[in-house]
Amino acid sequence: MIPWLDPRSPDLFPDVRLAVRTPNGLLAAGGDLSAARLVGAYRRGIFPWFNEGDPILWWSPDPRTVLFPSHIALSHSLRKRLRKQALAATMDRAFDAVIRGCAASRGGEAGGTWIVPSMIAAYEELHRKGFAHSVEIWRDSELVGGLYGVAIGGAFFGESMFSRANDASKVALVHLCQRLVAWDFRLIDCQMRTEHLIRMGATEIARGSFVALVERCCAMPGRTGSWNDGVRHYPLDRMPDRPGETAR
Repeated sequence: MIPWLDPRSPDLFPDVRLAVRTPNGLLAAGGDLSAARLVGAYRRGIFPWFNEGDPILWWSPDPRTVLFPSHIALSHSLRKRLRKQALAATMDRAFDAVIRGCAASRGGEAGGTWIVPSMIAAYEELHRKGFAHSVEIWRDSELVGGLYGVAIGGAFFGESMFSRANDASKVALVHLCQRLVAWDFRLIDCQMRTEHLIRMGATEIARGSFVALVERCCAMPGRTGSWNDGVRHYPLDRMPDRPGETAR
């Protein structure tokens, strides 16, 4: 039986070790999407993921896919695109448009998207409270890609990304990594493995190691409030070729 969460108790979650024998780490159902519950979930290595019409489902996969910001790896073609500087990046300038772009990009997958209206409303509230952030990628004045996620302490919990131009989501991830390295963030949670993320330097770690790492990272000072500095940034034309190499 999957535990059912009480919406009156936003701080209560089952131990993530109880998800060991369930597909993809399904841990619990029910509860709500309040800011308090979402922040508490991320601090424990748990995230929500469900389809329209389903109850809220909470997950903690094992292994967990992560990207250490300083370990991002760039292909030759992506490096070439960055050098052209045809795309500019901002942060927290168009969060609502980014999360809706992510939802629209997944509308054709399996007949729908998990970024349902209740999820959009919940993460927009997290954004207003300074926890959820976006990276926007622009071609002139057109939004052509981006990503969003949740930041707590020195950890960034990635949720989704989208592209309307070649490599736009990859450029967003490069820009995010640059800023997180500069701010001394230690971790990007990518949740589930994709070959796209593995090629960009992500790796898989055991859930127990991930939860311990998240606990340490979330205890760091972090960067609160809006990340919008009002400036459009072009990604650097020198980024690491191999995981662990330092940008120069």
